[in-house]
Amino acid sequence: MPLLVDAVMSLAGGAAELVPFELLHLELVSQIIHGPKSAGAEADTAATSKLELLGYNAGFRLIERLAKDYPKFKDELDLLKFICKDFWVAVFRKQIDNLRTNHQGVYVLQDNSFKFLTKASCDRQYLEASPKFVAFTCGLVRGSLANLGRSEERRVGKE
Repeated sequence: MPLLVDAVMSLAGGAAELVPFELLHLELVSQIIHGPKSAGAEADTAATSKLELLGYNAGFRLIERLAKDYPKFKDELDLLKFICKDFWVAVFRKQIDNLRTNHQGVYVLQDNSFKFLTKASCDRQYLEASPKFVAFTCGLVRGSLANLGRSEERRVGKE
């Protein structure tokens, strides 16, 4: 049976192991958004903050394991390259597609096939809900940066 699982995983390019993670994420977002107190803009903001906090805590712990054998980062760019390559691969099984900087401390991480948004429609209803689906991931990145000694502001946009 393990050979069959390995064969399916190699055919799927490792995507089969992401399916439970995606389903878990969808259920997590659904439970938090449609929780007991889900009315109004205030509850919407609280739900997004709660999702980001969950991601922050997970990212804070995950980066400890990933960076323990990695040499000390020499600068900010080296740290962001680690996030784009090793961290993103550990979570999403792919690297960030593009890392841009203005050389003034602003970095933009771009994933053209972000797993939590690729299946979302481009309708206005779904675009308004999209911050909830990226809040957990923003928290993951913020938590990992905080554990590595960086407290960063994040903004999310969908292009």
